[in-house]
Amino acid sequence: MATFSYSDEDVLLTTSHAVPRREVAEHLGIVVADVTPGRNIGKDIAGGLRDIVGGRSGSWEKTLADSQQTALDELLEEATELGADAVVAIDVADEALGGQGGMMNVKVVGTAVRLD
Repeated sequence: MATFSYSDEDVLLTTSHAVPRREVAEHLGIVVADVTPGRNIGKDIAGGLRDIVGGRSGSWEKTLADSQQTALDELLEEATELGADAVVAIDVADEALGGQGGMMNVKVVGTAVRLD
C-alpha cells in the first residue's frame, strides 16, 4: 500500500502512522474535514448518461478531486490552529448521500501530532 504525503511549509499530512526519522512527542487530537460539493444539473445529466452508456464522468471526477483537495486544506488549517507539526493516519473517504442521484461527501480524518 502506498503512503500519501502532502505538506505545506509547516505541517506534514500523511496516511502513514509514523513520520520517518521523527518521534511523536504529543497527540493533539483528531482532526476532521467534511466537504459536500453542491449539485449541478449538467454534471448530473452527464453522469447519468455515462451510467447508461458506460465510461467515466470527467466532470464528476474533477469535482471529487477538488473536494478532496479542499478537505485536505481544511484539515491542514485545523491542524495548524492546534500547533501540530503533522497529521498522521489520515483516512480519506468519499460517500454518496441520499442514495442514487444524491450528493457526494468527502470526509478526511487524521490525528494531529507534535513531533520531536
